[in-house]
Amino acid sequence: MGLKSDIWIKEMSLKERMIEPFCEKQIGENIISYGISSYGYDIRVGSEFMIFTNVGATMVDPKDFHYKNVIEIDASEQGFCVVPPNSFALARTIEYFRMPRDTLAICLGKSTYARCGIIVNVTPFEPEFEGHITIEISNTTPLPAKIYANEGIAQVLFFQGDEVCKVSYKDRKGKYQGQTGITLPKILKRN
Repeated sequence: MGLKSDIWIKEMSLKERMIEPFCEKQIGENIISYGISSYGYDIRVGSEFMIFTNVGATMVDPKDFHYKNVIEIDASEQGFCVVPPNSFALARTIEYFRMPRDTLAICLGKSTYARCGIIVNVTPFEPEFEGHITIEISNTTPLPAKIYANEGIAQVLFFQGDEVCKVSYKDRKGKYQGQTGITLPKILKRN
């Protein structure tokens, strides 16, 4: 399994629409950087956020998640979302991904946020996953934290397998396939 370079990422994004919209260079003046890098792609966080709240909330249950547990924030006007101290938010990428069948991607938070106590978590992008990526953002500090909308949040690394998988995420009809907004936790239910 090999880590893929900027050449491969660009080719796959322009010819196969792996990343849309795709930024062919690193953009980073006066903002938190995004776009292609030597061996990865820095994704941007959108302007919609869901922040966890305890006002009127229920227990957090991944098998039965309630919208009462989050409040929706639109950061498009002010350009940022404030995540309260020791709190958690969900967001989504601006970029839409179409993963090749022989490729898995791993996402790591950007150091600019990590050095401020902001931890970004994203689960792997499985072979043939398609959709926006839901981003988990933890403010581990005792202070409010700004997350800048439409700027870089994390870096994606692409690994191409030595052989094509037998069953892809699309084949399994993965529960998050085709997601277009912030997607809350859900489980597959039998009829």
